[in-house]
This record gives sequence, C-alpha cells and structure tokens, in this order.
Amino acid sequence: MGEKKRIGILTSGGDCAGLNAAIRAVVHHASGNYGWEVVGIREATNGLISRPPKTTIFDIEGVDRLLVMGGTILGTTNKGDPFAFPMPDGTLIDRSQDIIDGYHSLGLDALIGIGGDGSLAILRRIAQQGGINLIGIPKTIDNDVGATEVSIGFDTATNIATEALDRLHFTAASHNRVMILEVMGRDAGHIALAAGIAGGADIILIPEIPYRLEKVCEKIRQRQRMDKQFSLIIVSEAVRTETGNRLVQKEALGEDRLGGIGRYLAEEVARETGAETRVTFLGHIQRGGIPSPMDRLLGAAFGVAAVDLIARREFDRMVAWQNRQVVSVPIEEAIKTYRVVDPEETLVKTARGLGICLGD
Repeated sequence: MGEKKRIGILTSGGDCAGLNAAIRAVVHHASGNYGWEVVGIREATNGLISRPPKTTIFDIEGVDRLLVMGGTILGTTNKGDPFAFPMPDGTLIDRSQDIIDGYHSLGLDALIGIGGDGSLAILRRIAQQGGINLIGIPKTIDNDVGATEVSIGFDTATNIATEALDRLHFTAASHNRVMILEVMGRDAGHIALAAGIAGGADIILIPEIPYRLEKVCEKIRQRQRMDKQFSLIIVSEAVRTETGNRLVQKEALGEDRLGGIGRYLAEEVARETGAETRVTFLGHIQRGGIPSPMDRLLGAAFGVAAVDLIARREFDRMVAWQNRQVVSVPIEEAIKTYRVVDPEETLVKTARGLGICLGD
C-alpha cells in the first residue's frame, strides 16, 4: 500500500449532481486500495477558516450511500472570496493564510478540490501561496471548464432540461402556444444547445451565436404556415436582448442574478407574431436531483484518477475527460480560458442540419 497518507477533500462553488459520487470514489480508492485516511472539509474553504476546521472523517462504509445523492454531503459555498473575505462589520480582509494554516493544522499530505474554473483558480492561488499539494476535479453544470470535454454535473442538468422540453411539447401542441424554456448557462450555451437538440426544440438561442428577433419570428411564422401552430424555444440565461443588454434580476438580499431573457423574448414574439407565449424558468432544478448514470460514472472515474495523481505526487493538476479517457492537465492550463460553444462545432452543425433556428 505504500506510505500512509492523510488527504483532504472539499467541494466549492455551486452544487450539482455527481459531487457525492466523486467523494465516494476518492474514499473507496484512497482508503480501500492505498490505506490512506480521507478527511472531508465542510463548507469549502470556509471550513478551513473555522477553528477548529470543520471536518468529517470518511470511511468506506459511510460513503456507500452517496452514489445516488444529489448536491454535496460536505456542503459548499460560492460566496466570500478568501482574499477579500466579508467580515460582520462590513470590511473585507484577506483570509487566505487562515485557510493555509487550517490545512496544515490537519496534517494533510494533499487536498482534492472539486470546483469550477473560479473555485479552482482561488484554490490554486492559495495552494501556491501555502505549499498545498492540490489536485483539481472539474464540476459545473455549465460545462465551461477548459481542457475537459465534460465536467461533473453537466449531463444531469442537460437531462433535466431535455425532460422539461419533452413535457412542454405536449402542452404547447394542445394550446397552440410558443413555449420558451430558459435554462442556466452563465457564460456558455452548452445546456441549451444539447438539450435543445435532444428535446426537439425549434429554436435554440445561446450567447455564442448572435441572433435577430426577425429570424426567430420568421421561424415561428414558417411553422404556422405549415399548420404547426406551436413552437418550442430554449434559451440560455446569458443571452442578451437584441440590443445587447444583459438581463438580471434582483434577489431578496440585493444580489443581481442572470435571468429574464425568456420573458423578454415572450413579449417580443407575442407582439411580432400574435402567438400566445408562455415562459418556464428551470433555475436551480437543473442543479438538484439524482445524478444521471453518466455523472456517477464521471465522478467515479475522476475520483479514482485524482487519488492516483496523489500517489504519483503529480500535484497542481486537474483530472479531465478527453477522447473517452481520463487524463490530467495543469490546473493553470485548465482555467486559462472558458470552454464556450464553438459556432463551428459538431452540435451546432447538427442543429442546423435538423432545421433548428439558431437566430442568425
């Protein structure tokens, strides 16, 4: 089994399906095959700021139930930049050294961080500053982490959006309505594109492909002329108005959140075509629920590969899915750029080949 190690694992950023499958895989492989101890760090980096650090000691028996659980058993946060951490009096202070001290106080030999590009960038900066042996696992429903073809959480989110389109199809046909489904996608349109094709959408709007309302309305009129009095539109929340405005909604605590493009389109489409329109916002439903088989498989493969990287002492790397296998890449390379939809990629060409309107 080699040298006995003590490794930490945390989840950071927004939750998604498949995180617990990755945690389970890490514990099974590290404890069962290497004889290491696995320490779960609760509430992401906030758990390392706390004194004593907030931790859970994992064993194989305790994680077996995690495979089908959504969310993350460790908890997470996407608020509070450790380098400008909000204090009760409203001031912002650098808490990065507190995180580093928390890590070393636990006697950890390495840390596995499961997060998106933002979380991994913060974790890497802290690791470089504090001598932390870091391994990254990519997760994001938006699927926009660079250097990996797919991240944990994307497949489940796409399945949920596809199911929503399946359900909207029948009510749209029954009432001769234009149904608009607004889905998540902060910077990239992967969910809208994939679910739109799989769910039979007539129109797919994503931020990477500029659209014109006239093109959208002409597609609806074309269907009306063919005696198809209903249409399905799926749109990413990051799509702007035709004039380039980014729509946000004010939350209860004053925070701005992306959202509202679906309602904007509904008003414009109804005015231009006379069609009765309805809008559905999936929101956080895309994050929750039982993980798909693909997300369970990906979480398992990533978790095992991350442990093996620690065994080989290959740190400052992120596991990634490329060409149907798990590889590792430097974290710096992985987070350097967003993985957005390429307007010339296969799925875009597929959508066009199917006669789906992309608004351009």
